[in-house]
Amino acid sequence: MKKILIVEDEKPIARSFELKLVNAGFETKTASNGEEALAMLEKERFDLIFLDLIMPMLNGFKVLEILKARNNETPVVVTSSLGQEIDIEHAKALGAKDYFVKTDVGLASIVAYAKRI
Repeated sequence: MKKILIVEDEKPIARSFELKLVNAGFETKTASNGEEALAMLEKERFDLIFLDLIMPMLNGFKVLEILKARNNETPVVVTSSLGQEIDIEHAKALGAKDYFVKTDVGLASIVAYAKRI
């Protein structure tokens, strides 16, 4: 069973991701901010990370910077409401494998993506 870390500060969105992914056969864990996510990644191995960018304490761009410095090999997919090209390019330059704008992509597409990875 593939294990996915969902890093999302908005609880209803995190819960929706979690329910859809669990129903699709994935094991999930959630972190509500970047610091919590990094702490979890030090203790556990994940097959995929869905990462929001705008979060309290430590934003997603900083998480990507830290993961890049640690030579992270777990694929990170950004799921954000930021849809400007500069944000997408910045996230990918920091190591994001892909980028989904939450308002443009449904949960079914995210689950299908997770199954392909």
